[in-house]
Amino acid sequence: MEKKEKMHVITGGMVLITLGVLVILGNTQIWSFSRSWPVLLIVIAVGTLIQRFKDLGGWIILAVGVVFLLTEVFGMQVYTMGKYLMPVLLIVVGANVLFKYNKR
Repeated sequence: MEKKEKMHVITGGMVLITLGVLVILGNTQIWSFSRSWPVLLIVIAVGTLIQRFKDLGGWIILAVGVVFLLTEVFGMQVYTMGKYLMPVLLIVVGANVLFKYNKR
């Protein structure tokens, strides 16, 4: 089995385990399954980033999952997070540009 196929199996396994845990939590009424879908996005993103850390899509999926998880669990409004998320995103992108420039 190729390395890439192994990584897809790992991501798939992570998703199945997470899905099972979320269903159990929903069935025991500890945590509503309808509110837990952002966790699946986060697990998919982590699986993607394990395969390739520099994958921009994985980072975007992770950010979206975290934002939606915060809105579902803590009732935070996207506008409130946006006031802080946008400057942090600008800092990260700027640091990334400088890091890539200095690497050359």
